[in-house]
Amino acid sequence: MSKTLYVGNLPWGITDHQLQQVFSPYAEVISSRIVTDRDTGRSRGFGFVEVDTDDIEPIVKSLHGTTIDGREITVNEAKAREHRM
Repeated sequence: MSKTLYVGNLPWGITDHQLQQVFSPYAEVISSRIVTDRDTGRSRGFGFVEVDTDDIEPIVKSLHGTTIDGREITVNEAKAREHRM
């Protein structure tokens, strides 16, 4: 079973691959994705990492509040996406 983590306050220049490298020492990363603005293609400063484990608490405790390129990141379990009508 896998879980998806929300990662906020990311540096603007981080790539999907770099985000994967941050999380790979803690769990097998299935996918990582930086969310970009659809008009400009620039990073919106947050992303998602899907990991191959149900036990995400150690990952959150280890990475939440750590610094990447001078920015203190936020890490928590991603919430289910609400569909807008």
